Amino acid sequence: MKHSPGFQALCEEARKQVTEISAQDTLNKLKAGGVTVLDVREDHEAAKGIIPGATHLGRGVLERDIEDRVPDKNHEIILYCGGGYRSALSAVNLQKMGYTKVLSMAGGWRGWNELAFPTKNPD
Repeated sequence: MKHSPGFQALCEEARKQVTEISAQDTLNKLKAGGVTVLDVREDHEAAKGIIPGATHLGRGVLERDIEDRVPDKNHEIILYCGGGYRSALSAVNLQKMGYTKVLSMAGGWRGWNELAFPTKNPD
């Protein structure tokens, strides 16, 4: 997908403010446990499949619902979207809300699939 220059600039600035994690490291953390992985894509995107062990919480309601889903602001959270931009924007907002261990998965869903990692239908 081609993004507008303004959106790309906004996302690049967000990426400077967050820690990114690779798909491989995300998979390793999921296997080890103790991490919450959130799919922040739109509902129609998540309906086509998600990462096993992840929970869908769309970017449009993330800030509204995060404290109910993950009340511990020191709990590790990995966010992913389609390509890594929206998850970086979301991570910035969660940091502003006081979350201390928020990561954005570089490459997003596309990167995960390019590595042929497992996927599942959403619950």
